[in-house]
Amino acid sequence: MTMNNYTLLKANSFIEENKDKVVQDYRLNYHFAAPTGWINDPNGFVFYKGEYHLFYQFHPYNSEWGPMHWGHAKSKDMINWEHLPVALAPDTPADAGGCFSGSAIEKDGNLYLMYTGIMHVETENKTQQVQCIAVSKDGINFEKLKQNPIIDTSSLPINAVQEDFRDPKVFERNGIYYSVIVSKTKQETGQVLLYKSLDLINWEFKSILLEGQEEHGVMWECPDLFELNGHDVLILSPIQMPRKGHDFHNTSSSIVMVGRVDWNTGKFVKSTLQEIDHGLDFYAPQTLQDANGNRIMIAWMQMWGRTQPTHVERHGWAGAMTLPRVLEIKNEQLIQKAINEINHYQTVEKEYHDIYLENETKTVDSFSEPSLRIQLQANLENAKTFFIELPKNEDEKAVLLFQVEEGVMELSREYIGSPILGSEDSTLVKRTVSIPLIDNQLQLDIFIDKSSIEVFINGGREVMSMTIFPLKAVHEYAIGVNGKVTIKELQHSSIHVGE
Repeated sequence: MTMNNYTLLKANSFIEENKDKVVQDYRLNYHFAAPTGWINDPNGFVFYKGEYHLFYQFHPYNSEWGPMHWGHAKSKDMINWEHLPVALAPDTPADAGGCFSGSAIEKDGNLYLMYTGIMHVETENKTQQVQCIAVSKDGINFEKLKQNPIIDTSSLPINAVQEDFRDPKVFERNGIYYSVIVSKTKQETGQVLLYKSLDLINWEFKSILLEGQEEHGVMWECPDLFELNGHDVLILSPIQMPRKGHDFHNTSSSIVMVGRVDWNTGKFVKSTLQEIDHGLDFYAPQTLQDANGNRIMIAWMQMWGRTQPTHVERHGWAGAMTLPRVLEIKNEQLIQKAINEINHYQTVEKEYHDIYLENETKTVDSFSEPSLRIQLQANLENAKTFFIELPKNEDEKAVLLFQVEEGVMELSREYIGSPILGSEDSTLVKRTVSIPLIDNQLQLDIFIDKSSIEVFINGGREVMSMTIFPLKAVHEYAIGVNGKVTIKELQHSSIHVGE
């Protein structure tokens, strides 16, 4: 078998030689990005020996997708990250085609990575996706098991496609280890498979946990199964899920299903389904349980099939992660809020109360570095439309617009930066979401970080994430209304992480 020449030594040497050459124009301050190259899915998001570890799909050598490695970082608080050596490179027969997505778990003080390897099958001149394990005693240096792959395609149900069997999320329940893994069916729908093990090495197929229908896309990716607020919660990322109202407009979506697992039969029964984020850039979320027992989610803040300005302009990097979010389930619906740790890095610059506007647009504040947080509460009882231009300069602006009567929020990058083209039928420049007001009140928690915007609406009942790449420096934001509005509270804070 012909092997490639990718090694950990080669990857780490390249990063060390090139990390200072990366162009900083659009580099984020308080969101995670790799030191060089391309990143996509978060992997192995785990709390281990008092620190949070984040692994991620990584092509260190180029700012476009390529042979997948696992990058690695750690943090005390999930905000300020320390880059660590690359954890996995595609350097064995079981993963020569790439070390694809997976997860992490602690066992007997060791850290186990469970990931998908792309294995070439020379006799059939094709590839198979198989599941592998790597183990570390210190959380930094990993040794792949000689038994890899620990789950091959021989265990697949009859309707599964061998080339699409990936993204294991491993967890422990009542002394038994489980892994949810997705596969494509021969009918081109998604399904979640459930495997179990007593030692993380020897696995057996238990059940098809959940089968998708045509309206759920042609394939599922990045499953995550956990219990939260008395419910079983299943997170998935479907490919080409058909549009439905305000939902699923991106090429690929991320959804959450709330329901119940029958652990005897290994079946998941769904009660509700919702899109996790109604922005333009959110995919492949993964969760962990933090030191306080909270369920925390992080995702790739990007989308497949889109042009990447930092790649086009040869900045040497592409892709970043969202701000980590605390999850809750209320009335079988997902609630997301920014983790409290971000508060330690923010400085309140301005606070206002009872701002009254009538049929006007008003520049509120200017800023020198666009890494900031805007929190406001507004009474829209007498408003028709309410909007924030955030951020902006004399020629460009991103716009957050709320249509009061319709109860629809719109986030748009139509008027800022170079056009970002995608694989959708028509170029997407905006997304919308339905969000009812509570006693005519709109509450917004907005995070801006150079090339990203995340908007948490009405206490995290909806979230919209989007990347932006302004052509000129942005230095202010403005608020406007058609009708009348009273902004009861407005706070603008700067955020800074690092030296």
